Amino acid sequence: MDNLIWIFISALLVNNFVLAYFLGLCPFLGVSGRLETSFRLGLATTFVLVVTALCAWILNTYVLIYAPYLRLISFIVVIASTVQFIEMAIKKTSPALFKALGIFLPLITTNCAILGLAIFATNRGYDLMEGLVFALGAGGGFTLALVLMAGLREETELSDVPALVQGTAMNLIIAGILSMAFMGFAGLFSSG
Repeated sequence: MDNLIWIFISALLVNNFVLAYFLGLCPFLGVSGRLETSFRLGLATTFVLVVTALCAWILNTYVLIYAPYLRLISFIVVIASTVQFIEMAIKKTSPALFKALGIFLPLITTNCAILGLAIFATNRGYDLMEGLVFALGAGGGFTLALVLMAGLREETELSDVPALVQGTAMNLIIAGILSMAFMGFAGLFSSG
Protein backbone atom coordinates (compact mmCIF):
# COMPACT_ATOMS: atom_id res chain seq x y z
CA MET A 1 0.00 0.00 0.00
CA ASP A 2 2.82 2.41 0.82
CA ASN A 3 4.33 1.78 -2.60
CA LEU A 4 1.04 2.77 -4.28
CA ILE A 5 0.91 6.02 -2.29
CA TRP A 6 4.48 6.86 -3.31
CA ILE A 7 3.77 6.08 -6.96
CA PHE A 8 0.68 8.33 -6.88
CA ILE A 9 2.41 11.26 -5.13
CA SER A 10 5.45 10.91 -7.35
CA ALA A 11 3.38 11.07 -10.54
CA LEU A 12 1.18 13.86 -9.16
CA LEU A 13 3.84 16.20 -7.80
CA VAL A 14 7.47 15.11 -7.99
CA ASN A 15 7.54 13.73 -11.53
CA ASN A 16 4.64 15.73 -12.91
CA PHE A 17 4.52 14.98 -16.62
CA VAL A 18 3.99 18.61 -17.62
CA LEU A 19 6.06 20.53 -15.09
CA ALA A 20 8.95 18.11 -14.51
CA TYR A 21 9.18 16.01 -17.70
CA PHE A 22 7.76 18.70 -20.03
CA LEU A 23 5.41 16.23 -21.72
CA GLY A 24 2.01 17.40 -22.92
CA LEU A 25 2.97 21.05 -23.35
CA CYS A 26 0.69 21.61 -26.34
CA PRO A 27 -2.56 21.38 -24.36
CA PHE A 28 -0.86 22.94 -21.32
CA LEU A 29 -0.15 26.15 -23.21
CA GLY A 30 -3.02 25.96 -25.69
CA VAL A 31 -6.07 25.02 -23.63
CA SER A 32 -5.20 26.55 -20.29
CA GLY A 33 -6.97 29.85 -21.00
CA ARG A 34 -10.13 29.02 -19.02
CA LEU A 35 -10.51 27.02 -15.80
CA GLU A 36 -13.57 25.04 -16.88
CA THR A 37 -12.08 23.97 -20.20
CA SER A 38 -8.76 23.08 -18.57
CA PHE A 39 -10.41 20.97 -15.90
CA ARG A 40 -12.53 19.04 -18.38
CA LEU A 41 -9.61 18.40 -20.72
CA GLY A 42 -7.66 17.22 -17.70
CA LEU A 43 -10.43 14.77 -16.84
CA ALA A 44 -10.60 13.50 -20.44
CA THR A 45 -6.82 13.07 -20.49
CA THR A 46 -6.91 11.27 -17.14
CA PHE A 47 -9.48 8.84 -18.52
CA VAL A 48 -7.27 8.18 -21.56
CA LEU A 49 -4.26 7.69 -19.26
CA VAL A 50 -6.11 5.11 -17.13
CA VAL A 51 -7.38 3.18 -20.16
CA THR A 52 -3.91 3.34 -21.70
CA ALA A 53 -2.32 2.02 -18.50
CA LEU A 54 -4.79 -0.86 -18.39
CA CYS A 55 -4.31 -1.74 -22.05
CA ALA A 56 -0.52 -1.31 -21.87
CA TRP A 57 -0.37 -3.75 -18.97
CA ILE A 58 -2.55 -6.29 -20.77
CA LEU A 59 -0.56 -5.96 -23.99
CA ASN A 60 2.79 -6.08 -22.22
CA THR A 61 1.80 -9.07 -20.08
CA TYR A 62 -0.03 -11.26 -22.58
CA VAL A 63 0.65 -10.13 -26.15
CA LEU A 64 3.96 -8.33 -26.49
CA ILE A 65 5.97 -11.12 -24.87
CA TYR A 66 5.71 -12.81 -28.28
CA ALA A 67 6.31 -9.69 -30.38
CA PRO A 68 8.05 -6.97 -28.31
CA TYR A 69 8.90 -5.03 -31.45
CA LEU A 70 5.18 -4.16 -31.78
CA ARG A 71 5.10 -2.39 -28.40
CA LEU A 72 5.18 1.21 -29.63
CA ILE A 73 2.66 0.74 -32.44
CA SER A 74 0.35 -1.20 -30.11
CA PHE A 75 0.37 1.61 -27.57
CA ILE A 76 -0.36 4.19 -30.27
CA VAL A 77 -3.33 2.17 -31.56
CA VAL A 78 -4.76 1.91 -28.02
CA ILE A 79 -4.35 5.64 -27.42
CA ALA A 80 -5.90 6.62 -30.75
CA SER A 81 -8.88 4.31 -30.21
CA THR A 82 -9.52 5.61 -26.70
CA VAL A 83 -9.34 9.23 -27.82
CA GLN A 84 -11.80 8.52 -30.65
CA PHE A 85 -14.22 7.04 -28.11
CA ILE A 86 -13.88 10.06 -25.79
CA GLU A 87 -14.25 12.49 -28.68
CA MET A 88 -17.52 10.84 -29.76
CA ALA A 89 -18.81 10.75 -26.16
CA ILE A 90 -18.06 14.43 -25.52
CA LYS A 91 -19.51 15.47 -28.87
CA LYS A 92 -22.72 13.62 -28.01
CA THR A 93 -23.05 14.66 -24.35
CA SER A 94 -21.60 18.19 -24.35
CA PRO A 95 -21.40 19.92 -27.74
CA ALA A 96 -20.35 23.19 -26.07
CA LEU A 97 -17.35 21.51 -24.42
CA PHE A 98 -16.54 19.76 -27.69
CA LYS A 99 -16.45 23.13 -29.43
CA ALA A 100 -14.47 24.77 -26.60
CA LEU A 101 -11.79 22.05 -26.68
CA GLY A 102 -11.55 22.36 -30.44
CA ILE A 103 -8.49 20.80 -32.01
CA PHE A 104 -6.98 19.94 -28.63
CA LEU A 105 -9.36 17.04 -28.04
CA PRO A 106 -8.17 14.95 -31.00
CA LEU A 107 -4.62 16.08 -30.20
CA ILE A 108 -4.79 13.97 -27.03
CA THR A 109 -3.92 11.17 -29.44
CA THR A 110 -0.52 12.73 -30.06
CA ASN A 111 -0.03 13.91 -26.48
CA CYS A 112 3.39 12.56 -25.62
CA ALA A 113 2.42 12.36 -21.93
CA ILE A 114 0.07 9.48 -22.70
CA LEU A 115 2.59 7.53 -24.72
CA GLY A 116 5.17 8.37 -22.05
CA LEU A 117 2.92 6.87 -19.39
CA ALA A 118 2.61 3.58 -21.26
CA ILE A 119 6.36 3.38 -21.82
CA PHE A 120 7.29 4.46 -18.26
CA ALA A 121 4.85 2.01 -16.66
CA THR A 122 6.05 -0.95 -18.69
CA ASN A 123 9.75 -0.05 -18.38
CA ARG A 124 9.39 0.27 -14.61
CA GLY A 125 7.71 -3.12 -14.45
CA TYR A 126 4.55 -1.91 -12.77
CA ASP A 127 1.88 -4.49 -12.13
CA LEU A 128 -1.76 -3.71 -12.95
CA MET A 129 -2.57 -1.85 -9.73
CA GLU A 130 0.68 0.13 -9.76
CA GLY A 131 0.08 1.07 -13.41
CA LEU A 132 -3.44 2.29 -12.69
CA VAL A 133 -2.30 4.30 -9.66
CA PHE A 134 0.52 5.74 -11.77
CA ALA A 135 -2.02 6.73 -14.43
CA LEU A 136 -4.32 8.37 -11.87
CA GLY A 137 -1.40 10.28 -10.38
CA ALA A 138 -0.16 11.36 -13.80
CA GLY A 139 -3.68 12.40 -14.82
CA GLY A 140 -4.16 14.28 -11.57
CA GLY A 141 -0.82 16.00 -12.08
CA PHE A 142 -1.71 16.87 -15.66
CA THR A 143 -5.09 18.26 -14.56
CA LEU A 144 -3.47 20.15 -11.70
CA ALA A 145 -0.94 21.75 -14.04
CA LEU A 146 -3.67 22.76 -16.52
CA VAL A 147 -5.91 24.21 -13.79
CA LEU A 148 -3.08 26.11 -12.10
CA MET A 149 -1.99 27.57 -15.41
CA ALA A 150 -5.58 28.50 -16.34
CA GLY A 151 -6.17 30.18 -12.99
CA LEU A 152 -2.99 32.21 -13.27
CA ARG A 153 -3.74 33.15 -16.88
CA GLU A 154 -7.23 34.32 -15.93
CA GLU A 155 -5.71 36.34 -13.09
CA THR A 156 -3.19 38.03 -15.38
CA GLU A 157 -6.01 39.04 -17.73
CA LEU A 158 -7.48 41.06 -14.85
CA SER A 159 -4.14 42.53 -13.78
CA ASP A 160 -2.20 45.48 -15.09
CA VAL A 161 0.58 43.64 -16.91
CA PRO A 162 3.27 45.61 -18.80
CA ALA A 163 2.85 45.36 -22.57
CA LEU A 164 6.33 43.84 -22.89
CA VAL A 165 5.29 40.59 -21.19
CA GLN A 166 1.65 40.26 -22.20
CA GLY A 167 0.46 37.18 -24.04
CA THR A 168 2.86 34.36 -24.84
CA ALA A 169 5.75 35.84 -22.88
CA MET A 170 3.66 35.96 -19.70
CA ASN A 171 2.42 32.40 -20.27
CA LEU A 172 5.97 31.11 -20.61
CA ILE A 173 7.07 32.99 -17.49
CA ILE A 174 4.17 31.48 -15.54
CA ALA A 175 4.97 28.00 -16.89
CA GLY A 176 8.62 28.36 -15.87
CA ILE A 177 7.73 29.49 -12.35
CA LEU A 178 5.23 26.65 -11.95
CA SER A 179 7.87 24.19 -13.15
CA MET A 180 10.40 25.48 -10.63
CA ALA A 181 7.81 25.27 -7.86
CA PHE A 182 7.02 21.65 -8.70
CA MET A 183 10.69 20.75 -8.94
CA GLY A 184 10.91 21.77 -5.30
CA PHE A 185 8.98 18.59 -4.46
CA ALA A 186 11.87 16.48 -5.76
CA GLY A 187 13.64 16.56 -2.39
CA LEU A 188 10.57 15.39 -0.50
CA PHE A 189 9.87 12.04 -2.17
CA SER A 190 11.82 9.46 -4.06
CA SER A 191 10.66 8.90 -7.63
CA GLY A 192 8.33 5.97 -8.40
